[in-house]
Amino acid sequence: MRPNTLLTDVERNAVLELRHTMHREPELSNQEGKTQERILAMLDRFGITGARVFHNTGVYVDIVGRASGEGRSIAVRGDIDALPIQEARDDLPYRSQVPGVMHACGHDMHGSIALGTALAFSRMRDNFAGKVRVFFHPAEEAEPVGGRSVEREALLHGFDHAIGFHVSPDIPAGTFGASEGAVTKSADQFRLTFTGTMSHGAAPYRGVDAIAIAAAFVNEVQKVVSREMLPDDGAVVTVGTIHGGEASNIICPSVVLEGTIRTKSAQRRPLLTQRVRDIAAGVATMHRGHADCVISTGEPPVINDAELVRRFRQLVSETVGKDHFRDDKTAEGSDDFGFYSAQIPAIYFWFGSREPGNESGLHTPTFGASDSLLIPTTELTIKYCLSLLNQGLDAACSNQAV
Repeated sequence: MRPNTLLTDVERNAVLELRHTMHREPELSNQEGKTQERILAMLDRFGITGARVFHNTGVYVDIVGRASGEGRSIAVRGDIDALPIQEARDDLPYRSQVPGVMHACGHDMHGSIALGTALAFSRMRDNFAGKVRVFFHPAEEAEPVGGRSVEREALLHGFDHAIGFHVSPDIPAGTFGASEGAVTKSADQFRLTFTGTMSHGAAPYRGVDAIAIAAAFVNEVQKVVSREMLPDDGAVVTVGTIHGGEASNIICPSVVLEGTIRTKSAQRRPLLTQRVRDIAAGVATMHRGHADCVISTGEPPVINDAELVRRFRQLVSETVGKDHFRDDKTAEGSDDFGFYSAQIPAIYFWFGSREPGNESGLHTPTFGASDSLLIPTTELTIKYCLSLLNQGLDAACSNQAV
């Protein structure tokens, strides 16, 4: 082992190996079967037993410390699914070999960091008390999401803290970000069917125009955000698809809209979804039609615990310097780590990846992040877990075999 490190050279190589293999062979949400097999094989290679499957394609494993003392229980999550995007990074030797699928959100890095955390704590189990549960989390990007299974199966029951992380091209490589409170938004999906009455296009008074109802809804629903929600809620109602009509000379009898409802406020989330229902029903009635509204509850906002953020800020300052910490980083999107933070005190931190050649945003075909970020972020995660387990780093690092 190199001086002042928490990973052996063999473990470092395994972290990089998993990252490259996952990136070359990405799998979509709820289809991560090969990735699951690969992770289980990697754990077995290092003698880590007892791994369990959840959500069909996910894996979690418990590393129980053997040192004296009561200890705490810490959960660490690394997601593993990819996106339906064709990669356009021919400069990467490990670029995706699966047409139309790539790790455009950095989950290959997240899963690899989780692996390194599991390997280190397995080797150090004589040096800490408590338990570390490492999740290789499937289906973060698409329903049915893995976080809901974590909640339904009570996989965080009895745990003290949860740790999640995400690569960010918005901040420079080598920097880290975390802020207290809501750092992502909830994401609920709606499907609206407006029903009218078909008639000849030249005689609209004989029918009820479902397109006119849909247009009124699109206009009116935005007033909920601008007139009824607090600005700091970050509320957004997006109509993503509209389907209706069969000919230019027929009054359309049915229109289907689909969209998302997002907010940072867990308290006002129910109000926002109810107002979408109310407006749909109201505009349909006003236009003599009918509305059928189905809202599917998605992930809650990720809420960072203030004390965990304070501890993380202190660790980053001590490890890489105060100027490498950002406390203003949040996200406009959502993450099903919100199911973790809704159950126990949690932290979700960002590690920066922006540097020359890696400026593209997440969910784009040219997104990329350097291998050089992996080991420092993994070791910072391990140090942070150790600090929450109330174990000194010196004691944890002593008497370790290379």
